[in-house]
Amino acid sequence: MRQSAQRLLAAVALVPADATPVWFMRQAGRSLPDYRALRQRLSLLEMVKDPAVCSQVTCMPVDLLGVDAAVLFADIMLPLEGMGVEFQILEGVGPVIPDPIRTAKQVNALRSISAEEATPYLLAAIAESRRQLGDRAALIGFGPSPFTLACYLVEGHGSRDYPHVRALMHTEPELWARLMRKLTEVLTEYLLAQAAAGAQLVQVFDSWAGVLDAGSYRLQVVPHLRRMFDALAGTVPAIYFSTGSAHLLDDIRDLPAPGVSVDWRLPLGDAWRRIGYNHFIQGNLDPALLLASEAALDTGTRAVLTQAGGRAGHIFNLGHGVLPDTDWGRLRELAAQVHQLTSSDPVSPGGRGPG
Repeated sequence: MRQSAQRLLAAVALVPADATPVWFMRQAGRSLPDYRALRQRLSLLEMVKDPAVCSQVTCMPVDLLGVDAAVLFADIMLPLEGMGVEFQILEGVGPVIPDPIRTAKQVNALRSISAEEATPYLLAAIAESRRQLGDRAALIGFGPSPFTLACYLVEGHGSRDYPHVRALMHTEPELWARLMRKLTEVLTEYLLAQAAAGAQLVQVFDSWAGVLDAGSYRLQVVPHLRRMFDALAGTVPAIYFSTGSAHLLDDIRDLPAPGVSVDWRLPLGDAWRRIGYNHFIQGNLDPALLLASEAALDTGTRAVLTQAGGRAGHIFNLGHGVLPDTDWGRLRELAAQVHQLTSSDPVSPGGRGPG
């Protein structure tokens, strides 16, 4: 039986492994036939709130795709239920909050309750997933960053550039700070509870950080991220993921997050040099290459591995989530190719590498 959990956890610890570990953001989703069959009869939230179904979907890609990690099947909006915020997840639209949070009264009304009380179903799914996986794959928990959850709370829905969020940050900085402190408290506890339930590392999604200028990010987001990652340190390793954020890398480098996941817009080697080799790095194949020709996918895959340079501490992933039209067979072939290209060669010392 393969023991891929050790392979991924070695990368997190910056020590050599037998091959580069692989997993794919949104690997448990619309590209998988069994997932689509479940979605024919269950909504996303119904799947998430049933621990048996949630753990089934979480673990589904491990053997099917041959990846080294399972990522918890959940939604970034789940912590809002315990905070007393009504939300919907609409097909083709995404998260919608009917009553956006934009006043002091609304911020003051936000509740702070434990993850055990707010999302017990999710913690049960983590425990069951860990039991099912054993050493076959590592289990990754996840949650939103305070800023990204605030984006949905304030805007009320997804947006290209979140104008209401940016306006609130500049017009009412004290109110913004109060909102971010509450979200940081809730989300930190949420991730620590996931670790206690069995998650071996956690990924923090800051999907919308790239809409900010560097000064606003540094002054009004970084202090809250720093508190979150300081609280996680010593309990569970964390990966910080953001998109369109090359202009923020100097500040991301200084966060106390041991791992950074980068999108496809910047070569992985450049990103790693800027972030520092004392961090493990994740990424960063363009997800669109899985819809492109075999030659283009092969070239892109080899380019990422070349940029990584065979260093310990690289987790191969996409620069964002698996696109819905992706053929799951190509994901399986890609995982196998990365393992093959980077596997240790006992005949040739030092043979591990992208060539």
